[in-house]
Amino acid sequence: MEEVDVEPTTTPIPGFDSNQKHLGFVWGPGDILVYETIYKASGGSAGGCPFVHEVRKDEDIYSPILRKLFNESHHIFVGLQRIREDMPSKNKKPQFVSISKNYRSVIRACMEELQQVAVSTQDAALATQYGSQVSILLAVELIWNLCEVLFIDAAPAGSLVLHLLDWVRLHKADVDEKAREVLASESPAEHQAYWDVVISYVLQGRMDEARQVLVKQAALQPAARAMFKLLDNLLMKMPIFNPGETQTLTEFDVKWRHWREEVDRCLQDQSFASNPHLEDICKILVGDEDVLLEHKELLSTWYHFLVTRLLFSHPTVKPTELHYYAQSSMHMFLDTRSVPEPLDSILLAAFEFDIHQVIKDCSIALNNWWFVGHLTDLLDHCKLLQSHNLHFGSNLREFLLLEYASGLFTHHSLWQLAVDYFDHCPEFGRVYLELQIERVPLDTERKALKVIRICEQRQMTEQVRSICKIMAKKALRNNRLGSALSWSIRAKDAAFATLISERFLQDYCANGTFSDLDLIDNLGPAMLLSDRLTFLGKYREFHRLYGEKRFLDAAKLLLSLMTAKIAPRSFWMTLLTDALPLLEQIEVIFSADQTHELMFCLEELTSEKSVPNPDRPMQDEDIETTKIELLRLALARNLAMAIVKEGTVEV
Repeated sequence: MEEVDVEPTTTPIPGFDSNQKHLGFVWGPGDILVYETIYKASGGSAGGCPFVHEVRKDEDIYSPILRKLFNESHHIFVGLQRIREDMPSKNKKPQFVSISKNYRSVIRACMEELQQVAVSTQDAALATQYGSQVSILLAVELIWNLCEVLFIDAAPAGSLVLHLLDWVRLHKADVDEKAREVLASESPAEHQAYWDVVISYVLQGRMDEARQVLVKQAALQPAARAMFKLLDNLLMKMPIFNPGETQTLTEFDVKWRHWREEVDRCLQDQSFASNPHLEDICKILVGDEDVLLEHKELLSTWYHFLVTRLLFSHPTVKPTELHYYAQSSMHMFLDTRSVPEPLDSILLAAFEFDIHQVIKDCSIALNNWWFVGHLTDLLDHCKLLQSHNLHFGSNLREFLLLEYASGLFTHHSLWQLAVDYFDHCPEFGRVYLELQIERVPLDTERKALKVIRICEQRQMTEQVRSICKIMAKKALRNNRLGSALSWSIRAKDAAFATLISERFLQDYCANGTFSDLDLIDNLGPAMLLSDRLTFLGKYREFHRLYGEKRFLDAAKLLLSLMTAKIAPRSFWMTLLTDALPLLEQIEVIFSADQTHELMFCLEELTSEKSVPNPDRPMQDEDIETTKIELLRLALARNLAMAIVKEGTVEV
C-alpha cells in the first residue's frame, strides 16, 4: 500500500449519535483499504475496530478463465503495434479487420468456457458469478462486432445491410436450436413452434432456410400448394446485393424495387388471405412495420428490428442515414415509459457514428478497462480518433491503455503483460512503468531477476538499483550473506557492500572459515566497490596463496594489507596471528624490513590497547596478552634469522 502524508479521509455513517462511526480509506496502487473508526461525541477517540477490509478495483483479473482473455489479447495487441505506419491504408484495412476478428474470437472462446463452467459447477454463487460474466462478454462482443462493421470495415451502402444481418444472426442463434427441435419432431409442420421458426428465418433474411421449412407445411396442405408455391417463388426471387459481382448499387436498387412491387401486388390481390401466417410473411417482405412489431418476441431487440426493417424497406441505406433509422427503431420498439439500458445507449451511439460516446458509455458501464482500452487502440490505428485529445496531455488511447495496464500491475502474474502496454504509450508509459515496477512484490529471487531484466532492457538504472538494494537487505535479514553481497554489488551500493563485508569478516573471526567461497574468489573488479570489500577479496586471496604454499607471495600480500591501511584496525590482530605460521617456518619468509614493519604494526596496535577495557572478560584479556607475547617472540626470532640470512647473502 502507498504511504499517505495526511490523515486518511473519514466518512460518517448515518444513524449513530454519541459514539459515531466513521470509515477511513487508504488508497493503494490497485486496491483500497477500508477500516472503521469510532469518535465519541466529546471529541476523544474510542477504541478502533480491528477489522480492515480490502476493496479490489478490478475483480476480473483474479478469474482464471478471464486471465486467458487478458493473455491472448496481449499477443494480438503486440502484433497490432508492429503494423508499419508507412504502409498504404488500403493494405492496412484487411489487417485491421482480421485483428478485430481475432479479438472477438478470444472473447467468444472465453465466453463459451465460462458457460460450460457455469453449467457444470455445483456452487450456486459461482454459477451466478459466471453467468454474470457471460452476460458482460456477450454485450462486449456485440458492441465490438458492430464497431467492426461500422468503423473498422466501414461497409458501404449495399454491403452495410448484409454485414448488419450477419451481426444479428451471430447474436441471435436461438433460431437454429429451435429449428432443430422442430425438424426432429414426428410432425414438424404441426409443431407449436413451427411458424415461429419460419418467420424467424424470414426476419433474419435467411430465405433458403425458410423455404426448406415451408416445404413441410406445403406437403400437408395439397389444396394450398399453389399459394405455398407463390410465396416460395417470392422468397427465392428476393434480390440480395453481392459486392463481388459487377452489378452496381443502382442496378440492384431497380431490381429490388421490381421485386417489391411484385410482392405488393400479391398482397393487393389477397393471394394469401386464406392463410394468416403466409400473409404475415408477405407483409414482412414489404417491410410492414406494424406486422414486424407484432413479432417483438421473435425479434427480441430493437436493433434486430432495425436490421430487419432496413432489409425489407431500405436495403441500400447509407452509413450516414443509419442514425435516423436507429433512433426511430428504438423508439418504436421500446416501451415509451421504459428507460433504455446502457447497452441500448451504446449501440445507438455506434449507429450515430459517435465513437467517443461509445467509448465513454462503455467506460462507465463495464467493470474494467480491457474492452475500451483495446477497442480504442484499434480505432486509433485506423486513424479514427485523431481529433480527440484530453485536456491533461495524453490522448484518449494512451489514457485508457495506462488505466488498463495499471490494473494488471496489481496481479501477481499479469503485471508482466502490462509492461508491453506501457511500452506502447509514448507520452506517459515510461513514467507509469517506473512507478508501477517498484510496487511489484519481490517474493523470490527469480521474480526479482525477471523485474531487473525488464528494467535493464529499458535502461531504468534507478529502478535496478532500488530492486537490488531491497533484495540485498532481504537476504541479509535471512543471514544469506553471499546473496546479499551479490545483490549489493549489482546495486553498486558501496555502503551496503561494506556492511556485508564486515559481516563476512565477523563470521570468519567467529568460525575460522569463510562462507560463499565461490563468490569471494570470483569478485574480480567488483571488489573495488568499497575498501572493505577490497580487503575481503584480498584477505581471501592471502588464504588461497597460503593454501597453495606460496608463502612469499602470501607474506607480501598480508603485509601490504596492513601497511596500505586497507585492513580495518580491528582486524590487525587477526592478520598478525595469521602471520605466526609464516614466522615459524624453517625458511625465512619475511625479510628484516618486512619484520620491522610487522613489529611497528604490533606496537601501534598494543599502544592503543594499553588502556584496560572494564567490560572485557579477564579470560579474553589473558588470551590477548599471550598472543602479543607469542608474536613478539616470533618476530624477534624471525628478525634475527633474517639479519643473519641477509648478511650471509651480502658476503
